[in-house]
Amino acid sequence: MKLKYFFTALLMLISSIGFSQLKTITNQTSYPFWINVPKSESTEKQPVLIFLHGKSLSGTDLNRVRRYGVLRAMDKGRKIPAIVVAPQLAKGSWNPDKVLEVLTYVKKNYNVDTTRIYVCGMSLGGYGTLHFAGKHADKITAAVAICGGGNVSDGCKLSTIPLWIQHGDKDYIVPMSESQKVVNAIRKCNEKANLIFSIIKGGNHGNVERLFHEDALYNWLFEQKRE
Repeated sequence: MKLKYFFTALLMLISSIGFSQLKTITNQTSYPFWINVPKSESTEKQPVLIFLHGKSLSGTDLNRVRRYGVLRAMDKGRKIPAIVVAPQLAKGSWNPDKVLEVLTYVKKNYNVDTTRIYVCGMSLGGYGTLHFAGKHADKITAAVAICGGGNVSDGCKLSTIPLWIQHGDKDYIVPMSESQKVVNAIRKCNEKANLIFSIIKGGNHGNVERLFHEDALYNWLFEQKRE
């Protein structure tokens, strides 16, 4: 009986914090996606955080997107003070224009703070993050790319926004050189770019997922604001 009371109280506490449940939106944009909208969205403009998953979560079952990353962190109790958007890629690579299509839909249908638009991703999603930021830097505020890579030709565009690129030094699936070459291109274009490159000692392609469960990633992102 005491256990039942505990869980009832816990549910009441969670609901009182002001976060709505995750829901899916399909057939509205090229990518179907999960979205979580804070209840305060009705009265206050909200930041947007887009999460791009890796190859293993691709497919047509949206529940796969909850297996790791931002949604997994939320399922384990993390509260994110933003409209969280997590599209799913059926196959292949992330298309920057289709990611923009999702962002445009969210901006049209929700109360969005356009000075605080963030993107993060891991593995294939890390590539997707830097490809999206490299093509549409003017549409976002800051980005975090984990164990991915990007286009060297996008170096100058990427240098215009705050970036945090992270890669494990024991990653044998996507070598750290993939991130390093993009970092080099950004610094070559602008040595004073707002860029952090973190080499994670002992980090392999899987265990860097823990970064989505730590405060640092979210604290850094939400500190960034476009003028």
